[in-house]
Amino acid sequence: MTEIYIAVVAILAILAVSGLYVGVTNDAVNFLNSAIGSKAAKMRTILIVASIGIIIGAMTSSGMMEVARSGMFNPSLFTFKEVMLLYVGVMIANVVLLDIYNSLGLPTSTTVSLIFCLLGSAVAVSLYKITTDEAVTFAMLGEYINTSRAMGIVSAILLSVVLAFICGTIIMYISRLIFSFRYVKMLRKVGAIWCGASLTSIVYFALFKGLKNILKDSAFIGWINENLLVALLICWGVCSLILFFLQLFKVNILRINILAGTFALALAFAGNDLVNFIGVPIAGFDAFAEAKTAAGMNESMLMTSLAKPEQANTLYILAAGLIMVVTLWTSSKSMHVSETELSLSAQGDDAPPQHSSSLFSRALVRGTINVVHFFDKVTPQRVKDVVANRFEWADIEHSGAPYDMIRATVNLTTASLLIALATSFKLPLSTTYVCFMVAMGSSLADRAWGRESAVYRITGVMTVIMGWFVTAIGGFIIALVVSALLMWGGWIAFGLLSVLCLYMLVHSNLKGSKKSEEKDDKLHTVILSASDDVSQSVMSLVDGTITQSTRIYNRTLIALMKENRRALKELMIEATGNYNHIHNLKYSIASTLRRTYDSDLNLSLYYVQVVDYLNEMTKSLVHITRPAFEHIDNNHEGLSRTQTEDLLNVNSDVDIIYKRILYMLTSGDYNDIDQVLDMRDALFTQIAELTKTELVRINEGKSNSKSGMLYLNILAETKTMVLQSRNLLKSQRYFMEQEGRPMRRPTARM
Repeated sequence: MTEIYIAVVAILAILAVSGLYVGVTNDAVNFLNSAIGSKAAKMRTILIVASIGIIIGAMTSSGMMEVARSGMFNPSLFTFKEVMLLYVGVMIANVVLLDIYNSLGLPTSTTVSLIFCLLGSAVAVSLYKITTDEAVTFAMLGEYINTSRAMGIVSAILLSVVLAFICGTIIMYISRLIFSFRYVKMLRKVGAIWCGASLTSIVYFALFKGLKNILKDSAFIGWINENLLVALLICWGVCSLILFFLQLFKVNILRINILAGTFALALAFAGNDLVNFIGVPIAGFDAFAEAKTAAGMNESMLMTSLAKPEQANTLYILAAGLIMVVTLWTSSKSMHVSETELSLSAQGDDAPPQHSSSLFSRALVRGTINVVHFFDKVTPQRVKDVVANRFEWADIEHSGAPYDMIRATVNLTTASLLIALATSFKLPLSTTYVCFMVAMGSSLADRAWGRESAVYRITGVMTVIMGWFVTAIGGFIIALVVSALLMWGGWIAFGLLSVLCLYMLVHSNLKGSKKSEEKDDKLHTVILSASDDVSQSVMSLVDGTITQSTRIYNRTLIALMKENRRALKELMIEATGNYNHIHNLKYSIASTLRRTYDSDLNLSLYYVQVVDYLNEMTKSLVHITRPAFEHIDNNHEGLSRTQTEDLLNVNSDVDIIYKRILYMLTSGDYNDIDQVLDMRDALFTQIAELTKTELVRINEGKSNSKSGMLYLNILAETKTMVLQSRNLLKSQRYFMEQEGRPMRRPTARM
């Protein structure tokens, strides 16, 4: 029997490491985004600062375990076996839930996840006891469960969402009125005082949130608590004086504040939220040690000892901190989670929409526009001019960052102040929710939400907020189901669920790594498009897109003829991803041209045309792959032999045309462009004849209607693909003639 529980402890340890990985991946958004979003320092520097904060926070954390040990249930009413399976259910549900959110790129609260996974698991075990023990009734469920804690968490969610958004909006609006986007001159005058106030809130946050456990009994903290206002004024004066002298030596004090805020948030994260990841496994290990020592591994032993206050071993905490640091440096999903907040708060309307609009967002924007029009009528013109001048956007940093360092400082200051004040008043605000909503409020006040993007941003914010509430419901349900399976399925269910959970984690991380590599490739293309030799960058994009499209087109026709549903689905997904990438490039044309091409109109025109032609070409490919997959997925009759032979002939001609186009694009030799034109015209004539023949077959009832329409659709979209490719070739030749320099590549392909 001992061996089984050793296996349980081992699984808890493995899931603890996994929990640290997915937890840091999710919560990295809290302390990295302001520095990343403003490009206040190199990524390496930002990660070093955050890593130091995590290590110090872990070393100074007391790691209170009450939440995991007795916060959501009464352990004195549960046996050793029940508690161990309860904890396994919590960890499996918690890790799976957070991993799902990280994969979707949605930030969520690890505290909420832990609390409701504990609640769901405890309810499942309690229901098992009620249904298997006649002496226990449903009326006693309240004795087993501590529901007041869960309700406190829900209240904190509502409070933190509203309060953080309002404070972020107000403070950012005032700050922008003071500094404007051209903040350098005003920063010299009052920057030290303003940044001193910001640094004071960050220091206060670090003391009362990150280091509160180790300093709580010190005379220093006691004096601050008794003389809080005086202490804050002294700190403000000292910080302002130090920053003033640093400013005299041409030091960018905004960078100091941003990095200090990043350090403080990382410190508080490791010092307080660490229990969310390792509290349950450590509580399980303590229960195992207690049962082994006191009763010789008696499964029926009640876990009354878990109700006693307990602190985690310092070595466990330090090891967890090191794992968190490693995760911070290696996790690609953490950057994916960060992208959600950064995309929603980025300055300007040029970025492609990451979310679709909704009825609620459209109605809210219309209502806001009406309110703005009302105030616009009653506000004096002089006041409007002054305000408009302060909010006239200018990228004085020339860093290409989503927003400037003024807003990053406001984000960190406001979040730190809110969380520190809530901690001092013992209000359980969520760090994730506060940081995210402050960023959304500041971006709104900074007029980043223009009419071109407001509906999409609102939908994105609402998606994240709804996701937070789904965290509670999802965590409860997953833990309830998993723990119920463990209780009724016994050790067999434990083994199967453990293997399944470990498989999901490994598979998810490997898949996420592959997606990250693909995304890096695409981002590489975008970065190249902003380099000096833009023509070579665009050529790489054109070459890759045409090559990929040719392969997808060819494989789609073959898979359709073989009625290979799986292959068609993969090709549809690949074609859609390719189209989305080009579509995003098309949406970002304005910002790209402003950064790079404003001095070369020929190059600008060329880039615009290329992206537009590629967009239409990849769209046609989507319109081929998707109907083909849906046709086979719905079990419709496949193409006839005649239709198959026709498409094979068309495919052969398309392949020849694309090879000639690619050769000319890559070699710079356009002597055969008229030959391609003739080949295109011949193909179009062939497609027209095939279309007429198919229409005759449909009229005579010799062709299935659905397969006939699919066949006609493929012919029509094929024509569009080839037409756009030919236009692409003409645009390339025209550009090279205007530039007066032929394009040459190391190798040419026939």
